[in-house]
Amino acid sequence: MRRRLLLTLALLLAGSAPVSAQSPVVYRLAVSGVVENGLAPYIARGLREAAAAGASAVYLDIDTPGGRVDAAERIADAVGGSSVPVYAWVNPRAYSAGALIALSTKAIYMRPGAVLGAATPVDGSGVKASEKLVSAMRAEFRALAEAHGLDPRVAEAMVDESLEIPGIVRAGELLTLSTNEALRVGFARASVASEPELLRAIGVPGARVISLAPNWAELVVRFLTNPLVSPLLLSLGILGLVLEIKTGSFGVGGLVSLASLGLFFGSSLLVGLAGWEEIILLGLGALALAVEIFVLPGFGAAGVLGLVALAAAVVLAMVGSSPTTADLTQAFVVLFASLAITAAVAYAWIRHLPNSGRFAGLFHRGGAMQSEGYIAALPRADLVGLEGVAVTDLRPAGTAQVAGERVDVVTEGEYVPQGGAVRVVRSEGYRHVVRGLEARPSL
Repeated sequence: MRRRLLLTLALLLAGSAPVSAQSPVVYRLAVSGVVENGLAPYIARGLREAAAAGASAVYLDIDTPGGRVDAAERIADAVGGSSVPVYAWVNPRAYSAGALIALSTKAIYMRPGAVLGAATPVDGSGVKASEKLVSAMRAEFRALAEAHGLDPRVAEAMVDESLEIPGIVRAGELLTLSTNEALRVGFARASVASEPELLRAIGVPGARVISLAPNWAELVVRFLTNPLVSPLLLSLGILGLVLEIKTGSFGVGGLVSLASLGLFFGSSLLVGLAGWEEIILLGLGALALAVEIFVLPGFGAAGVLGLVALAAAVVLAMVGSSPTTADLTQAFVVLFASLAITAAVAYAWIRHLPNSGRFAGLFHRGGAMQSEGYIAALPRADLVGLEGVAVTDLRPAGTAQVAGERVDVVTEGEYVPQGGAVRVVRSEGYRHVVRGLEARPSL
């Protein structure tokens, strides 16, 4: 019996030995490229997975020129709330928003020749932001420095070039620290040239490193929220809507518009920029435009309100809940860029299609003989100035009787009821433009 108990105890000890001898686990999260809102969910997920796996530490491998302030603040909040110690390795640069993220960690390590700082906020054109925003960023950097026992003046000098710190930075120069300078002022814990050196520096030599890559959903969201992609999505959405209005029925244009706007607003919803308020505003705008197109004649208050609601939904979906001047500027730039792209594509489309050999069967550049089965659409300059009567409601297109013949006409946007008097003001081939005449008082 005693031998059996000893054998069982030995087996238990043998089975538990590898567990205690297991090497610690460290998670590596890459903060690379522009800091935008698609990056924040990836960092937050990595910190959650590291905590669930019982990791000894997490280090952020930082190489960024900066980016959005609100995205950096979301990452900093996630780092501050992590139950796992988080360290920063500047490898090799952490400018602007990257500096904010680095300062939120437990300690900063830098590669030889790395740089940290240059965090003054700017608007979309690269001009220094308002004093209000600069003051807020100074307070943010000061608070992070104080929380980690660093000199708050040095942190503030990274944001505001008006500050002077003797021996470190002169007034009028924005502070950017090299590795040696950061070590001298205490902002960097050590200079490490490789990952094994970093692991020894944070007290987990030989740890097993898990490099967590963004999943496909996070990559898609980062791609869709990129400032270069957003205008294209908006342009496709608007072009599809224009095509749908032109055809008057739901088809390819409607599908393209729904898909593009769905991707735009869906990606903003996933990263936390858009909420149900923006979705409701988008729906109300679309409803107002539908009423204007299919119910009310001409273009009036419903159309204006619809366009304003759509534009507001687009801007709000890009700036988030606490927008800065730079965020608002970028949102308006994206909106106007999408409108410019839409106008350019529509103009090229209208100009190119009639001359395209691929669509030659759809357009005629001149008249055609009736004997060949065509109805010619020749210029009718003789109709200009003549008056007639609307045979159908003109909304704005329809039919009118002019000089004893029925003619397809279109108004300049106004509504003319059936029986209303009209005058032909232009004749452009198959397109005869008319203007409604007010009813004349009887004698």
